Amino acid sequence: MKVLPLLFLSFLSMSFIDWSSSFETAKAAAVKEHKYILLNFSGSDWCGPCIRLHKEIFESETFSGFAHNNLVMLNADFPRQKKNQLEKSIQKQNEQLAERYNDKGIFPLTLLLDADGKTIKTWEGLPKESPEEFINEVKTILNGAQ
Repeated sequence: MKVLPLLFLSFLSMSFIDWSSSFETAKAAAVKEHKYILLNFSGSDWCGPCIRLHKEIFESETFSGFAHNNLVMLNADFPRQKKNQLEKSIQKQNEQLAERYNDKGIFPLTLLLDADGKTIKTWEGLPKESPEEFINEVKTILNGAQ
């Protein structure tokens, strides 16, 4: 019986990233909350490095806690399987984002943007850093930009 409350508490302590799928919503939140936008281009059902990036860095407790307090997270996903297809409006927006920020079609591609959508930093492929090292790199950029 003591295990159930412990499981519940451990679930509550887990951090989850609230990914936005709307660029306009992300920009508005970035302005309102005085945060930067982390835009990630991924192929969630076909791109191995994209899946690893989400699992190893973005879903880590360390990163998700940092992101919650410091970033607006935006995912431009390009799934291939029919069962994972996005709404047409989201597909169109992601294609427009790709034209603007990812014209070479790199997956994964992660960008740090200011609230106006200006690119501050770009990471091509799967970062080689640990979640903590990736956070420190982002912190250094954020501290230098302010």
